[in-house]
Amino acid sequence: MGGEVNITYITLDGHVDLETYRYLYFVIMFTTYILIICCNFTIVYLIWMHENLHEPMYVFIAALLINSVVFSTNIYPKFLIDMLSEKQIISYSACILQFFIFYCLGCAEFLLLAVMSYDRYVSICKPLQYPAIMTKDRVSIFLALAWTVPACVIAVPSIMSADMKLCHFTLNGILCNNSIYNLHCVSSVARSVFGAVALVVTALFPLLFILFTYTRILIITSRCSREVRKKAAETCLPHLLVLVSYSFLCAFDVAIVRLGADFPKIVRLIMTLQVVLYHPLFNPIIYGLKLKEISKHLKRLLCQTKLT
Repeated sequence: MGGEVNITYITLDGHVDLETYRYLYFVIMFTTYILIICCNFTIVYLIWMHENLHEPMYVFIAALLINSVVFSTNIYPKFLIDMLSEKQIISYSACILQFFIFYCLGCAEFLLLAVMSYDRYVSICKPLQYPAIMTKDRVSIFLALAWTVPACVIAVPSIMSADMKLCHFTLNGILCNNSIYNLHCVSSVARSVFGAVALVVTALFPLLFILFTYTRILIITSRCSREVRKKAAETCLPHLLVLVSYSFLCAFDVAIVRLGADFPKIVRLIMTLQVVLYHPLFNPIIYGLKLKEISKHLKRLLCQTKLT
């Protein structure tokens, strides 16, 4: 008896009609996960294989897509297990780990988009200085910071949450996001402060920086020829579409804690599924179709696949 470990389990109560549609849900989630892996890694493969895509813009896109795959892998295996289980439970320690990875990678996406906007700004507004500014070493530093900064920032509220006493053991969701704060007996001012700092550093500042860079691009290209404006639109539009889509999904996640139980269960489920179903597939589709060089190589790959 002395060797037993007392493990706290949390019930995930966000599923709707799981008993009725269990196998349908499983097929949809499994198929989507396979599509996420295949679509994202197809674009990454094209970037890796073709030398004309070994430019900072495409390297950042590859990093963003790899980030999406790891983000999905943090969520989908547990989803698939829950689909086939009688009880949808998770240990609190595993819940904290999922929470940590979820927000590390989610915040890393904002920082990667910020780096991509800076890359476009230098390329369009300072083309002669671009090779000197966007060197391989600088690209590597940007990528490292995009993942290490969120990890350091998110680690603080994660560690604080791990030590807090729980009064509730049912989570109104299907994954461990910031809804875990509703499980705690008391609210922590320090954790709230660190959470606000994390939000500002990893989301608000990058968002403002992105808006600033694209505003500068818009102002400068408005004075240029039609050809320059067209080229700028071709490379910037995909980033902006991804940014707008992702910002709306993140706004919902922040609203979960503010509104708490006021969100209807079905609405909460649908919006959460948008993050894990729609967005990881949205990125490779947008970049695969909207960026000319990637689209060209993708068409060639599909043609070769059909011929074989």
